[in-house]
Amino acid sequence: MPLLVATALTKDYPMNGEVVHALRGVSLTVAPGDYVAIVGPSGCGKSTLLQLLGGIDTPSAGSVALEGTRLETLGDSALTRLRLTRLGFVFQRFHLLPVLSAAENVELPMAEAGLPRDARRARARELLRYVGLEGRAGHRATQLSGGEMQRVAIARALANRPALLLADEPTGELDAATGRGILDLFRRLNDDGATIVVVTHDDRLAGEAGRVIHMLDGHIVDETRGAGR
Repeated sequence: MPLLVATALTKDYPMNGEVVHALRGVSLTVAPGDYVAIVGPSGCGKSTLLQLLGGIDTPSAGSVALEGTRLETLGDSALTRLRLTRLGFVFQRFHLLPVLSAAENVELPMAEAGLPRDARRARARELLRYVGLEGRAGHRATQLSGGEMQRVAIARALANRPALLLADEPTGELDAATGRGILDLFRRLNDDGATIVVVTHDDRLAGEAGRVIHMLDGHIVDETRGAGR
């Protein structure tokens, strides 16, 4: 059974008295264990597609189903719960809370999901160890490098054991050497069973994926194989 099915997605935005067609009938299926990179020039619709897949935005037409549940059928509270527990999000600019430590940032989604404190702390330690930052658990976000902040953000995205990890330009704020470490981490995550969909301009990151979806002018125009499984 597919993990994610997007069917005939369109997204239109009004702008200056006209309509911008950000997506034009995009369909996409993601299987458990897939590693999918979505690539294309700026303005092609790839970030809009990722937002629709994650239930952050709603399509003008079409549907998205995650684990058989159509997102457009859910009320606000049910959709919020689904995003919290079944989806993990990684963003270009990290979005860590600067007043909290690395461990506390990782614990946040677990606290929102109602996980007991001891379980949250144990899970945060486990995840920070996994991303190579166990020794930085007590440091605030402002005391971390860009690469370290992105690793914390990835650990946070994994906190509630999501079915699908969605990442929007995760290496976009990082230099080449630091970005290489994030590429290696995503590769390891997929090797360990995580299902990943990532939007990127980074050819190196796209090359690590098993499937590379090419977009242009709101359409999927091609799919190629990457180096991953």
